[in-house]
Amino acid sequence: MDREDGSRAVFTVRRVERHPKDAFPTDAVYGPVNHAGLRLITCGGEFDRATGHYRDNVVVFADLSRAA
Repeated sequence: MDREDGSRAVFTVRRVERHPKDAFPTDAVYGPVNHAGLRLITCGGEFDRATGHYRDNVVVFADLSRAA
């Protein structure tokens, strides 16, 4: 998607982590950063049929690599 000025922001994935839901890395995901960054959070790991939920969260960390 293009930005209002016509440029395009390109992000590069730096790391992907999987964490149990009861050990979610709140500070790493929601804490301040000194650069433009994205965090994608989704479910992962084993599916617990008893609760109807996945046991883990998968977190993708990405940084702005260029604006073209």
